[in-house]
Amino acid sequence: MNADQIARANAELHGKDPLDVVRWGLAQADGRAVVSTNFRPYEAVLLHLVTRIQPDIRVLWVDHGYNKPATYRHAEAVSRLLGLNLRAYVPRITAAHYDAVHGGAPEPTAENEERIKAFSAAMKLEPFQRGMRELAPTVWFTALRRVQNPSRAGLDIVGDDPNFGALKVSPVFHWSDDQMEAYLKAHGLPNEWEYFDPAKADEKRECGLHAAWGGKAVSKP
Repeated sequence: MNADQIARANAELHGKDPLDVVRWGLAQADGRAVVSTNFRPYEAVLLHLVTRIQPDIRVLWVDHGYNKPATYRHAEAVSRLLGLNLRAYVPRITAAHYDAVHGGAPEPTAENEERIKAFSAAMKLEPFQRGMRELAPTVWFTALRRVQNPSRAGLDIVGDDPNFGALKVSPVFHWSDDQMEAYLKAHGLPNEWEYFDPAKADEKRECGLHAAWGGKAVSKP
């Protein structure tokens, strides 16, 4: 889709129910849609939405090896509950290997910005890029929301993603935390509050999946 088509799509979809956005996205996908997840808080909302319309949609999960036990248990529970067609991708080196050679995930300080980006490239972006290359989606559903951090305020429901070459669709982009909570409650879905993303370090920065620098952080095939 070109810029004008994307602008028209966003105008058309603004205010629509997320299920309608999912239906629209799947209609653009020609059978080649994926939904990504990291099993962070509220991720079960998006996973439930997309599997209501396409139960066998491919679910791309990068397991960087630094998740907490609660997150792994949550991933197992949600996968069983929704019957997810989960496609897990892992880094080319283990967390133990990275810790031994590089001293582990960097602390989120200004001085560590380059180290954080290097960690993200090795442990998250590379396996994600590999997954996107192998699954080759035309449409990529994400759980991006406007309220999550300042850098996402300039995005919208639909966007062209130059990093991974897919049309990015975010059905709950305009939803608040309260709306997400209400959806979880209405559908009896679990949540997970112990999640921590060491590739992101804090909620005010991007890990690279949705930032321009991410496309340059890992080598092209």
